[in-house]
Amino acid sequence: MSNTLAATFLAASALAQGAPAYVGSKACAACHVEAAQAWAGSHHALAWTLPSHETVAADFDGTEFRHGDMVARFRIEADGYHVAVTESDGVTTDYRVHSVAGIEPLQQYLLETEPGRLQSFDVVWNTQEDRWFHLYPDQVLSPDDGLHWTGPYKNWNARCAECHATGFTKNYDSATRRYSSTQSEIGVGCEACHGPGSAHLEWTQSQQSWKATPGLDAYGFTQAFRDTEATIQQCASCHSRREAHDDASPLPGMPYYDAYGLALLQPGLYHADGQILDEVYVYGSFLQAKKYARGVGCLSCHDAHSGRPPAEGNAICTQCHAPAGNPDFPTVRRAEYDTPAHHFHAPDSAGAQCKNCHTPESVYMGNDWRADHSFRIPRPDLSAVSGAPDACTRCHTGRSFDWAAAEIVARYPESRNRGRHFGHVLAAGRADPTAAQEDLALLAEDGTQAGIVRASAMWLLEGASTPALAERLAPLLSDRDPLLRAAAVRLQRSAPPEQQIMRLLEALADPVRSVRMAAAQALLGAPIARLPRATQAHLDAAMAEWRAALASRVDFPETHLQLAGAALTLRALPQAEAALRETVYLDGQRVEAWIMLVRIAAATRGAEAARATLAEALAAMPQDPVLLTLREDLKGR
Repeated sequence: MSNTLAATFLAASALAQGAPAYVGSKACAACHVEAAQAWAGSHHALAWTLPSHETVAADFDGTEFRHGDMVARFRIEADGYHVAVTESDGVTTDYRVHSVAGIEPLQQYLLETEPGRLQSFDVVWNTQEDRWFHLYPDQVLSPDDGLHWTGPYKNWNARCAECHATGFTKNYDSATRRYSSTQSEIGVGCEACHGPGSAHLEWTQSQQSWKATPGLDAYGFTQAFRDTEATIQQCASCHSRREAHDDASPLPGMPYYDAYGLALLQPGLYHADGQILDEVYVYGSFLQAKKYARGVGCLSCHDAHSGRPPAEGNAICTQCHAPAGNPDFPTVRRAEYDTPAHHFHAPDSAGAQCKNCHTPESVYMGNDWRADHSFRIPRPDLSAVSGAPDACTRCHTGRSFDWAAAEIVARYPESRNRGRHFGHVLAAGRADPTAAQEDLALLAEDGTQAGIVRASAMWLLEGASTPALAERLAPLLSDRDPLLRAAAVRLQRSAPPEQQIMRLLEALADPVRSVRMAAAQALLGAPIARLPRATQAHLDAAMAEWRAALASRVDFPETHLQLAGAALTLRALPQAEAALRETVYLDGQRVEAWIMLVRIAAATRGAEAARATLAEALAAMPQDPVLLTLREDLKGR
């Protein structure tokens, strides 16, 4: 075990034995008055609240909302706020509002559908227009659909609560399929970012004699905010699209990749040029930005406690991008940017606003406009290749990408910001990774590109890799960026077994948990006869970490697909079938799970069993074309 890894494990062990306790944000306010005042009323403070006259923005006074055959009737009773929901099947259920999520521009209400299980209701309140609306106006779903508001994807305990609470633990019991979740505080309180406060309170009482426990800073906190990167990673723990490795909120201060696996620039999440497509919550975008590479952090543009920017409009940008520059960021070119000579629009117009060209917004959840934090230079010439939107034609509707590109060339004829872009390569790789293999490999090797871009290139190569490519990109297994190391681990699956094993042994002892787990997963089923004792211990520990991470997400249908895949790798058909059965129990519309169940039934119990399983699948998805084709195939047999 490396010295770094040993130190990490020892500190974690010591902290676990005597971890500080959560004390609540009220305990902080008496001393930290200014910070507490800035935090109170913020989106963090009000991320999750109990229903009351002060917190509920919506009109519950006998209002009604209809969506297809679904009717929601809202009212106020002596015991609180209620909604009676009549579903498309005609069944009416009355729910008392358990709690409230958010404050603006919309507010959502959480309903307890069974003891401990909170679901996010899809009918929400528009706080800007004072009206009810449906989050998914184009979807009319029956209650047995996995995407229905009562289904697994709208479950608050599993999908949302961690980032709307402080000290949250999910506590899902897979045997009963019930939740008994807990938290120290609803809402994002002081300790959600600084860490549990009991040791800090001890420090305030005995500063001279107090001695820090391993894992705590000099003031008794788990999060020391020692530098900009530590602060960014703390914010990213919620402001990112990621997969959690634990059942509970990680202690603040835990390195990001020890707690989470970050989503890459994948189809459905990002456009090929890295612009936001789905809800990806900022971090993956910011990692692409030159600002991130030059040391800009979240607190450069957002107040730590109120979340507000330090200035309004273009002034937030000109604190650096101006003739005076900013001594904190000496590489910024000193020039006048807030002028028509730069933006070519009338002052104070929409086109003159920095954010509209460099951080264009997309709307989510119906009316929530969110900025793209990759801080990019508009590239309409790239849009025709990548299929991504561009800032120019977002405003100049009716105009073409070619028109916008020509306008930029005319205004900036000597610009260096044209030509080849990683979006060209990722777009080609998405279309045909085999044909784009060389360009993707070059992008993965390009140290001038952001780590998330290079890792995304390797992700695209996974399905088109060869032994030679695995060897070529093996040096990235020791890159300083854990995102790249984890991506390089997965690419080694195309290497000959002996070489794969030898290359990944060191990754099993990587100081970062995401990398260790990737190595364990990659070695699942590998022909390993015997390893040195220390190496075997690393393999066992990494495999245990990976299994524990999966176990923390067994309320997710997609986790059971992973478990089924692992079982199939080990040729454990009964375990694979059990995992797939749980998948379709949680979400009966997972067609890929049904297909595998039919195939396993055919392989283990014959055609009649396969037809019976297919009949179950068609009962859940009677019009699915893949299942209908499979039925014809089975008839032919």
